[in-house]
Amino acid sequence: MEELERTHPIEGQVLLLAGARASVTLGRLSELTERAHRHHVGRDGLKRRYERIDGTDGRTYFLVDVGHWREVGEELGLARREADALRRVHAEQFRRDGRRLDRLAEFETSLEIREVVVDGER
Repeated sequence: MEELERTHPIEGQVLLLAGARASVTLGRLSELTERAHRHHVGRDGLKRRYERIDGTDGRTYFLVDVGHWREVGEELGLARREADALRRVHAEQFRRDGRRLDRLAEFETSLEIREVVVDGER
């Protein structure tokens, strides 16, 4: 299998944590994260339709509708647990930036009613 250049904005430690919780191997989760990132790149719909939150290190977050990651999983032909792993990894990166920005409570509240997509630099 050809190795993909990593362009997604998720930190390695976040992948490890989310992968352990979602029962998806690290290699598979990294591949899924890359596919999901490519799926979202260039989609103006995120920027026009959803609330944007600036994170750290050039990351931008979009608060999307609940069920977004299930829909992405269906579009990419993923198993339910793989789509759930993507939801978890994006949410965990969002929480990590929330801690760094001293806005964790606000970010957690957002996740109670929305899902999140991470965009931007890695």
